[in-house]
Amino acid sequence: MLRARPLGEADRVFTLLTRERGKLDAVAKGIRRPRSSMAGRLEPLAEVRVALHKGRSLDVITEARTISSHWTGLCRPDALATASLFAETVDLFCEPDLPLPEIYALLAGAIAAVAASATPASLVPRFQLRLLHELGLAPADDACVRCGEGFDRHPSSHAVAWLDLEGGGLGCERCCGARGEEHALDAQDVANFRALGAQRGSGAALTATLRVARAADDIVTWHLGKRPKARALVYEFQST
Repeated sequence: MLRARPLGEADRVFTLLTRERGKLDAVAKGIRRPRSSMAGRLEPLAEVRVALHKGRSLDVITEARTISSHWTGLCRPDALATASLFAETVDLFCEPDLPLPEIYALLAGAIAAVAASATPASLVPRFQLRLLHELGLAPADDACVRCGEGFDRHPSSHAVAWLDLEGGGLGCERCCGARGEEHALDAQDVANFRALGAQRGSGAALTATLRVARAADDIVTWHLGKRPKARALVYEFQST
């Protein structure tokens, strides 16, 4: 369940990410009434099995059963903010009625990881880069996106690559070095950037360096044209 909004006096519309149909909106009628039997089965960010009836404008949820709920772990403010950011980011990237089972699996696994983590915000960069890979939007990181040469061909005493948002990947010193320190990455950062985007078990990393975390965040913002609202809450909890 990605998000919910009230409808009328007693109903609620849920935005769901489904394995079979992709993203869709469905209404649960009467769920906001005190005695609704369905209210406890449609928890925020839970994985649920629903039966849908085709309505005139919206599908109607006629039955719901919880498959997995991580609410015990997600009730912490920092965990809830991070899981909400993941759900919002997927919601913003995904178009309705487009099945993306890989994104479904990624989000389900990420929410479970957040619920179990003592530092949930540290999982954000990996989720962002894995999401970009699954969407086919992964930034090129094996060589300079402008000239195609390896980063070690352009040695620097400090930075070896720069994030090139317009070019769609990492650039070398010759092509992008004039940009200065903004989005500059050293050799450790480049290795971390690649490892964060890798699938689990293939040299993957789970946490990011500071510069890579900023780069991943900026890439997502670049593609969306805006920063997800929940990101501000995650920043707030990181700074406390």
